[in-house]
Amino acid sequence: MNDPIGDMLTRIRNSQMRGKSTVSTPASKLRAWVLDVLADEGYIRGYESGSDVNGHPTLEIALKYYDGTPVIRELKRVSKPGRRVYVGSKEIPSVRQGLGVSIVSTPKGVMSDASARSQNVGGEVLCTVF
Repeated sequence: MNDPIGDMLTRIRNSQMRGKSTVSTPASKLRAWVLDVLADEGYIRGYESGSDVNGHPTLEIALKYYDGTPVIRELKRVSKPGRRVYVGSKEIPSVRQGLGVSIVSTPKGVMSDASARSQNVGGEVLCTVF
């Protein structure tokens, strides 16, 4: 797999279109850090570590709905393996005039765009959520 973050985001999008309550994805530290930001911002209920039938570690993501519609309306991958997108702290993009969140991988860890601006750090824009 070339793009594990893109794979996880696609699994979340597909599961929400089908109305699933949980979705499973292979575990990695970067995926867990991205899920931490999504949980802190209120886009998912949370996640738990587990393992599949072969014993490989997985992350079980609990999706969040409001009145039967998914809380996440739009989930886009920005920085891809073929084209990495790096920004300074002043150029971090605002998603839908601040209603959405950009997830940024910085030297201080993976964080939302607001925390990256407040800590004055830039980095790689992983994805945007609205």
